[in-house]
Amino acid sequence: MSWRSPTDPAAARQAMLRQLRSRGINDPRVLAAMGQTLREVFVPDDIRSAAYDDRALPIANDQTISQPYMVALMTQELSLRGNELVLEIGTGSGYQTAVLAALCRRVVSLERIAELADVARARLASLGIANVDCHVADGSIGWPNEAPYDAILVTAGSPRVPPALLDQLADGARLVIPVGPGPVVTLQRIVRRGDGFDITDVCDCSFVPLIGDAAWPES
Repeated sequence: MSWRSPTDPAAARQAMLRQLRSRGINDPRVLAAMGQTLREVFVPDDIRSAAYDDRALPIANDQTISQPYMVALMTQELSLRGNELVLEIGTGSGYQTAVLAALCRRVVSLERIAELADVARARLASLGIANVDCHVADGSIGWPNEAPYDAILVTAGSPRVPPALLDQLADGARLVIPVGPGPVVTLQRIVRRGDGFDITDVCDCSFVPLIGDAAWPES
């Protein structure tokens, strides 16, 4: 479903929130974080008028900023309560990062493209978001330096669930990841239960590919 948002950013954010509620986003903390995060800051200047359209938009380096509904849905599936250490795979524009930062204690975000990481890091700092560490790294192998994580969110489609991400989950922690051969993939929520994992298929979706040693090769 795609729609055209109002051109006034404040009105557009409220229209976005109404649409998110109508589509089943009911976590009040997620809605509050989406309402306070200025999406127009994270999109290129020439398409700012479309910032709150419910569709993915292009950013630099042939990447995208995910549609608001998918950002909200993936965040809601993490069930964050405020004190978590979250690993994000794929910083991109930094928009999803900012939403996560409003909902947890700290975010470790990985981006393989240095240019995107630098821009996102500066953008988040300019907004006063201080509980994020952004690293240039292969997200498919995670960031073991600070594992285990209370939640892991992957913002690109992987052909399979990278084993390193499962290893870096704390017991009871949640991994939300798009998985499949593409172009349509399945969004999965995976919960660690000791040495086992509960897997739930959430919905079909489309994402840019996750590039890395444990995901898709770089073409």
